[in-house]
Amino acid sequence: MSGNDVLLVSGSDEHGTAIQVKADAEGLTAQETADKYHRIIVEDLQGLGLSYDLYTRTTTLNHEAVTQEVFRTLYDNGYIIEKTQLGAISPSTGRTLADRYIEGTCPICGYEFARGDQCDNCGNQLDPIDLINPHSRIDGEVPDFVETTHFFLDLPALAEELMTWLNSRKDWRPNVLNFSYNFAKELKPRAITRDLDWGIPIPVEGWENDDMKRIYVWFDAVIGYLSGSIEWARRTGDPDAWKAWWQDPEARSYYFMGKDNIVFHSVIWPSMLLGLNGEGSRGGTPSKWLGKLDLPTEVVSSEFLTMKGSKVDTSHGVVIYVGDFLREFGPDTLRYYIAVAGPENKDTDFTWDEFVRRNNNELANEWGNLVNRSLSMAFKNNGEIPPAHELLNVDAELLASSKAAFITVGKLIEECKFKAAITEAMRVVATANQYISQQEPWKLGDDTDRRDTVLNTALQVVSDANTLLTPFMPHSAQKIFEMLGGTGVWAAQPEIREVSEGEGDQEHSYPVLMGDYDSAQAVWQSLPIKVGTPLTKPVPLFRKLDEALAENGPEWAKL
Repeated sequence: MSGNDVLLVSGSDEHGTAIQVKADAEGLTAQETADKYHRIIVEDLQGLGLSYDLYTRTTTLNHEAVTQEVFRTLYDNGYIIEKTQLGAISPSTGRTLADRYIEGTCPICGYEFARGDQCDNCGNQLDPIDLINPHSRIDGEVPDFVETTHFFLDLPALAEELMTWLNSRKDWRPNVLNFSYNFAKELKPRAITRDLDWGIPIPVEGWENDDMKRIYVWFDAVIGYLSGSIEWARRTGDPDAWKAWWQDPEARSYYFMGKDNIVFHSVIWPSMLLGLNGEGSRGGTPSKWLGKLDLPTEVVSSEFLTMKGSKVDTSHGVVIYVGDFLREFGPDTLRYYIAVAGPENKDTDFTWDEFVRRNNNELANEWGNLVNRSLSMAFKNNGEIPPAHELLNVDAELLASSKAAFITVGKLIEECKFKAAITEAMRVVATANQYISQQEPWKLGDDTDRRDTVLNTALQVVSDANTLLTPFMPHSAQKIFEMLGGTGVWAAQPEIREVSEGEGDQEHSYPVLMGDYDSAQAVWQSLPIKVGTPLTKPVPLFRKLDEALAENGPEWAKL
C-alpha cells in the first residue's frame, strides 16, 4: 500500500516425525497426511485473507532440489561434518524418536516441559539425553538411546561470523536478542539428519540410497523461504526474479514466528547462510546456482498465545481451529483480536470474555458505529457524499489528525509494532465518534450547510480510518470502500490455485495461495472523497455477540 515491492512467501512444513505420528493415527501414508492437512491450511489462510505471493509446501521437487543444493554446498565448504551420537529410539516402533517429541526437565533451568532440542523457557540448545526423566510426548514411553552416525552442521566453525552479525542487530525485539545470545553462547555441532524414511534424501555418496537416513525437518524447513521464492519466480514466468530479494543488499527481509522458533531463524538459518556464502572460519565458495545470499534483516517474534494458561498446542488438545472460528465469526474479528490483543511482547491468554468484549465494544460500538451513523445520515439527508462548506477549527483539526495518522501508523507498521499501530488507528475512530457526538448533525436540519460540512468531514475520516485499518481488516475494508461509492477491488484477496510439478510418475498436484494484488486500489494515503458520489443504505459491519458467549464460547470450542 505504501508503494514498496514486496514478496511474501511461506509454506506448509511437512517433513519430520509429526506427520508420521499423525499418519499412523489416521491409517494414512505420510504423503497422504501431508496432502490432507496442507489443503486445510491453505483453505484457512485463504479464508483469513493472508495475501501471499506464494504459499507452497516442502514436499515439492523444487524444495528437494534447493535443499539438496544447500546441503551439498555446506558439505563442500566444510560446514557439514559426520559424527556418531546417541540417538533416541522408540522401543515399541524401532523408529527414531524426534527431539521435539521427547520431553523432560531442563537440566539448566529446571523447566519441566523442555523438549529434546531446546528449552522454550531458557532458550538453551539441548540433546534428548540431556533431559532429566526423558519420555515420549506421543505415548509416554522412555526412549532407548543407541549409537548412530549422522551429519552435523558445524555451528562452532561459523560462530565468530555469526556473533559479529548478531551484534550488529541493534533494533530487534529484546526477546529475540535474548534468546539468540543465550543459544549462541555455547554453540555445538547440531545433527541435521535422522534415522527416518520420511524426508529429503541425503545428497552424499553412500548415503543417497539409504532408505532410513533423511535430512531432518528443522534443516529443510527454513530453506523453504528460499525454495518458495524460487518456485514463485518460476510460476510467475521470470525464473531469476527471486534473486532481487536474496542477492541485493538493499532488500529487506522479515521473518515472522513464535518465540519457540526464534533460534532457528536468528542463529541456525543465518549460520547456514554464512556457510553457504563461504564466510565461516573454513572459508568456501558460494553455490553456482544460488550465489551469495542475504542474511535476515529482522526476526519478528511473538510470544505465546495461551488458553487458560496453557500454550496453544494441537498435540495437547489446547486449540481452536481456524476453520471453526471463520465459520462462526468471520476473518476480520480474529485478525483484529490478534493484532490488538495478541502476544506481541508477552504471553497473552485468549479468553472468550476478552474476545466478546473487544468485538462488541471496539469493532461494533466504535468502528462499526462510526461507519454506520456517518453513512446513514448522509444517505438519509443527501443520498450522496455531501459537499463541505466553511470549515471550523474543530473540523480542520479532526481532518489534520486523521491525515497525520498515516505517518504515525505507517511508521509503527514498518517497525513491526502492530499492536501500537492498530491502537493508533482506532484512536482516530474514537476521535471521530466524539466529533459526531459533539457536533450533533441530526440537530442541524435548519442549517444544511453546516450539517453537510460535518457529514463530509465525518465521511472523509471514515475513508481515512478505513485505509489505516485495511492491513488489519481487509474484508470489512472492501465493504466500506463500496459503501462509500467505490467500485472494483480495494483490498485484493489471495486465491487458491491448483498447480503441479514433475512429469509421469513424478507429477504431483497441490494447492497454493497466490493472488492478483496489482488490481488493489488501496494506497497508504488520505484519498479525498468525491462530492456527489451516490451512497447506498449501509449495512452493519460487525454483529454484536451474545454476552453468554463470554463464559465458555461456542459449543465447538475445545476449551
